[in-house]
Amino acid sequence: MGLKGTLGYNMNILTALVELDASNNNLGGSDIPYNLPPNLERLNLVNNSFTGTLPYSISQMASLKYLNLGHNQLSDINVMFSQLTNLTTLDLSDNTFSGTLPDSFSSLTSLTMLHLQNNRFTGTIEVLSDLPLTDLNVENNQLSGMIPDKLKGINNLQISGNSFSNSPAAPSSPPSTTSQSPPRQPSKRNPGNSNKNPSTGSNGDSSGNGGGGGGRSSKVGGGAVAGIVISLVVLGAMVAFFMIKRRPMRGQRREDPEKNEPLTLRPIASGKFNQLRAINIISPTAKEGLQKTVSMNLKPPSKINLHKSFDESDPTNKVVMAKNIDLSSIRATAYTVADLQMATESFSADNLIGEGSFGRVYRAEISDHKILAVKKINLSALPSNPSDFFIELVANISKLNHPNISELDGYCSEHGQYLLAYEFYRNGSLHDFLHLSDGCSKPLSWNSRVKIALGSARALEYMHETCSPSIIHKNFKSSNIVLDNELNPHVSDCGFADLIPNQELQELDENSGYRAPEVTMSGQYSQKSDVYSFGVVMLELLTGRKAFDRSHPWPQQSLVRWATPQLHDIDALDQMVDPALEGLYPAKSLSRFADAIALCVQSEPEFRPPMSEVVQSLVRLVQRSSMGSVLSGESNSRRYDDSGDYTF
Repeated sequence: MGLKGTLGYNMNILTALVELDASNNNLGGSDIPYNLPPNLERLNLVNNSFTGTLPYSISQMASLKYLNLGHNQLSDINVMFSQLTNLTTLDLSDNTFSGTLPDSFSSLTSLTMLHLQNNRFTGTIEVLSDLPLTDLNVENNQLSGMIPDKLKGINNLQISGNSFSNSPAAPSSPPSTTSQSPPRQPSKRNPGNSNKNPSTGSNGDSSGNGGGGGGRSSKVGGGAVAGIVISLVVLGAMVAFFMIKRRPMRGQRREDPEKNEPLTLRPIASGKFNQLRAINIISPTAKEGLQKTVSMNLKPPSKINLHKSFDESDPTNKVVMAKNIDLSSIRATAYTVADLQMATESFSADNLIGEGSFGRVYRAEISDHKILAVKKINLSALPSNPSDFFIELVANISKLNHPNISELDGYCSEHGQYLLAYEFYRNGSLHDFLHLSDGCSKPLSWNSRVKIALGSARALEYMHETCSPSIIHKNFKSSNIVLDNELNPHVSDCGFADLIPNQELQELDENSGYRAPEVTMSGQYSQKSDVYSFGVVMLELLTGRKAFDRSHPWPQQSLVRWATPQLHDIDALDQMVDPALEGLYPAKSLSRFADAIALCVQSEPEFRPPMSEVVQSLVRLVQRSSMGSVLSGESNSRRYDDSGDYTF
């Protein structure tokens, strides 16, 4: 068809659409829109120019049977497949996906065709072993390990261009290992076969020898004896060499600690190293849980110069292992300090729009008239190697892709400055909207409050149950929910929690009213403590009161302590509702909203529901109240024109 441009961003209203085929066009140049039709059975976007990550909405398409996103420029999956049990065909070929295959692939219990060829996937394919596949193509990736026996019987199996091994053959070893091989099995260590692929090791007897029968055996036996003698000589020489070298190294330890740094996995953002070999690890601190590539450098680098603010004289920056973070993979613009100084008028007080736990936020007008909110990170919130940590933080935050999470637009890391740039929302935060009325704005309608609660719940659900490893917000509150022109919520500070240790974060959170009881006791945050904080925000939406307000008498200062006993009392509930609503709300919807709050703010964390259940309860509330406009985005909600339908 030759179509250009992008797909529409309100396609989620097409609830009756079951097939969308926009293949073989020139669509894209940006992400696939996140608001796709929710009830699709077939989605075909092959041969376009889409980039970035798969949209989160795909993970919610329980009816999807056919998904073809091949021949694009997609780079991150970032989607859970656990609900796609009806999917029979999945084609992600000819993109730039990397990392290990998602564990949620194992939930694709109806999948018969899977095409992943011509990507950069690493690791094994064990996760596919129990799928009913009849057509599997994983050619030209970076996969390795054994091919599961269950997959070997697939009629159409294409695996070339990887590093699979078909048998548990031992990897290549130094000569010293040869000396330990039993003399009666010399063929397993045949020197003429040492460079063969391990998968051919079982045929090592015949390679390199033209004779057969007993003559061949005698020759091999002599070679093995010679190999043992040679290996012993080499081993002795190596031991002597390292013992000689070790003595001066001990003497130099205090003079030059860099040369004797133990092999540790310390994250840095570095330049290119002389690599001995590439190895794959899963970093236990990585926010995305994706497989990262690290490089072993036997000679410590004399200079690491990626960011001007990197202190080369700082001994904490000495490393031997380094994460190879590809800056080109970061889905955000790299701004200079000069760019942001000009855009904020040198971070003037006139452009200061807020201050949070991690730093101040400024309004920035970029040259192309784009307005951003720039967060200037406090250096006290960063560890001793700030450049390294910050770049990894940016890389992880840039992968978050959800319509209700503030999307990172850009970043800056130079001259000792660390800044993050997000889209600017003129409506400000939910906290400002509820508690800092300017007298001109119209209060939030009940419809808008439910929509804000549902969108915020979906953001936390995505962080807890879709991201791998899961992300705990730790600082969820109404001031971290910003509202766009349609009053859609966007949760901010996602992925920031590790900037401040739990103890310091707990001190900052003291008397905020959002902290779960177990956090007060143990200082440990969890998904359930996020659920509690979300319940407090729901109470703010219900009552219009702050989470903690010293202007009230002591028994009423804590919103949870004051409101919880009244949540199941209909008469008391009516008295609690925000007076700004002027009684314009449906009684049944109000009661169900209060029921959800009561579950979230329970004192025992094990009794609080997961965010997926909270989302479902709010969706049911919307459906029962016929609030279709809340889900579809058709509500005419504006800060100055916030009309609602109160007939349900």
